[in-house]
Amino acid sequence: MNEEEIIAKYQKKLKSNISMEDVEGYSPTTFSREYQRFRKDSLSTGRNLYENACNNLEDVLRIKVKDKDYDKLKESIDIIHLDITPEGAASFASFVSLFVIFIGLFLSGFIWVITGEFSFTILILFLFFFFVGALLLKPLTSIPNYIANKWRLRAGNQMVLCILYVVMYMRHTSNLEHALKFAADHVGNPLSLDLRKIFWDVETGKYSTIKESLDSYLVKWRDYNLEFVEAFHLIEGSLLEESEDRRISLLEKSLEVILDGMYERMLHYAHELQNPITILNMLGVVLPVLGLVILPLIGSLVQGSGAMKAFVLFLLYNLFLPTFLYLFGTSVLAKRPTGYSEADIIKKNPKLRKYSYIILPIGNREILFHPFWVGFFVFLVVGFIGLIPLLMMLSGIDFSFLGMNVVNMTSVDGKNCSFGENCFGPFGPGSVLFGLFFPLGLALGIGTYYRLRSKNLIALRNNIKNLEKEFSGGLFQLGNRVGDGVPVEVAFNDVAQNMEGTPTGDFFRTVSYNLQRLGMSVKSALFGSNGAIRMFPSSLIETSMKVLLESSKKGTAIVAKSLISISTYVNRIHQVNERLNDLLSDTLSSMKSQISFLSPIISGIVVGISTMIVTIIVKLVVELNVQSGGADSVVPGNLAAIAGIFSISNIIPSYYMQLIIGLYLVEIVIILTLLSTRIEHGLDSLQEQYNLSSNLFSSSILYFILAVIVTVIFTFLVSSIVPTSSASFN
Repeated sequence: MNEEEIIAKYQKKLKSNISMEDVEGYSPTTFSREYQRFRKDSLSTGRNLYENACNNLEDVLRIKVKDKDYDKLKESIDIIHLDITPEGAASFASFVSLFVIFIGLFLSGFIWVITGEFSFTILILFLFFFFVGALLLKPLTSIPNYIANKWRLRAGNQMVLCILYVVMYMRHTSNLEHALKFAADHVGNPLSLDLRKIFWDVETGKYSTIKESLDSYLVKWRDYNLEFVEAFHLIEGSLLEESEDRRISLLEKSLEVILDGMYERMLHYAHELQNPITILNMLGVVLPVLGLVILPLIGSLVQGSGAMKAFVLFLLYNLFLPTFLYLFGTSVLAKRPTGYSEADIIKKNPKLRKYSYIILPIGNREILFHPFWVGFFVFLVVGFIGLIPLLMMLSGIDFSFLGMNVVNMTSVDGKNCSFGENCFGPFGPGSVLFGLFFPLGLALGIGTYYRLRSKNLIALRNNIKNLEKEFSGGLFQLGNRVGDGVPVEVAFNDVAQNMEGTPTGDFFRTVSYNLQRLGMSVKSALFGSNGAIRMFPSSLIETSMKVLLESSKKGTAIVAKSLISISTYVNRIHQVNERLNDLLSDTLSSMKSQISFLSPIISGIVVGISTMIVTIIVKLVVELNVQSGGADSVVPGNLAAIAGIFSISNIIPSYYMQLIIGLYLVEIVIILTLLSTRIEHGLDSLQEQYNLSSNLFSSSILYFILAVIVTVIFTFLVSSIVPTSSASFN
């Protein structure tokens, strides 16, 4: 027998033992192209612009990085597969920081030229942009570190699934290379890209074997996820075992090691999360909103235009503070461990996409109407009412409301005036009441959009969640039936009958119907165009059925062991998540109460109090100007100096204050809703949309009602103050 015959003989023998289509079609060249294409696809969203900016700015403005930061940046860049250098990241950060400082300088100079005077507010504006630009330098330089940390966390959430795939494959085929490829084809981004990189390093000659390349990759995780490293070392150790029982035992031990490690991470995460959430609530929500109470008084004492101060407050409260809170919250919550990610049911089954639209049946046709336009229409109708005071101010129209003018534009000497030079406002409480409709319209518009987009899908999503909760029991039954020698096709029907009336029973009945009535293969019954996975789009179920499908090619005993292992895995994940929710119940309760009534109540009261303070200051300044301006009146003592302390031009109009508070409330509700949903459900975009719609409706309406009541009450109190006559000063 010559060499070619020997090779052909063993090739035939290998094919009989390894019948997986993806393994049979494997070739180093094909996988190299897959890695390049996969890298391009996975990094194309939101990163090419950053890469191009870093590379281009490095040629123009090359900034040297400190040695202690260089190595960390280089490691992060390699981990996330970015095509930049540490110098490029530093150049990008320096350019953005200088650009922010330049914007501040330009705005300050522009306002100086327009107003013709250099005020304290202009200086504050420039210093604000200067410090923001300076503070941005370090975080922007560390962008690769932040992306790498997020990459590690996302990859860490897939590591249990990765070990499960490798163990399931190596249970019937003791081949590390093929097991890694099987995991890379199914685990998903970003860990899939890392696994492909292991093959890439071998094919490019960096390492001589898969084991050597894998060990080098695992070194990077030693300080971040030691149990993942230990699990793979146990898997590698199973390759050296001659006894089949000891080999299987090591594989099972590797899965147990990483599951126990994930459980410990969950416990540590739950304990470490409580303090950051408390800080988030106090420093990000309660104190900033309460601080707005005294801002009208402080702002009236500080020299500078009131409108300019309102602009600075808008930048601080509606731009920088929400951005900081969101980044701080996501950086904390991104550490949430999980065993499997939530499924995008539209991505799993594109036919369900139509249910995210408004379906208008016309005859035999269905017209799909995008919910954005309904939400935008709600915002225009309700929000337009909030702009009425501005239109009245520009047109010079005004009328009395609650004993005071609605717009109440006032000149420096305290007289009513129309919009133009040396005329300031609107200071009227009526403008505040009208202005409340703008944040209400914004919240109702966003809430309407998300409610219409999610209401048709949330029932299906909840059904899938219920299915996932009880799916482990169905898998265990299925594994036992197959282990008893029952064919997989018959076992599906048996389990469906045993679990009739449950979501899991519906899933298995769908599979059984496809098999027996439609004559499909097991693969088509599960993953075909009319497969059960299309009807029940769940990552957990899809993963389980893929393992079943592949292991079925090795016999019923392998299928039974695989399904029971997956059942154990699902049970452990469920137990860990339940324990996590129990530990985080106080934190979740605090965040939900903050969303539902604390923030709206505090904000509504603050609007009423700030309106009262501004109204009192304006009335005081007007009365003092009138008394001191009379020919026969003499203002004794220090009362005349009060008019000089409180200048009409320095007062922040209550209308703008209300807009800032209302917009901040909408942003806070959105941020806290996203964070609380991710704590409780993980990354579930559909649940986030549904919760956003509910919270925006309830919070904005409560804020609107309370702000109206408090403002009207305080306005009556202020209007009941009888102006002091000139005789009382004589």
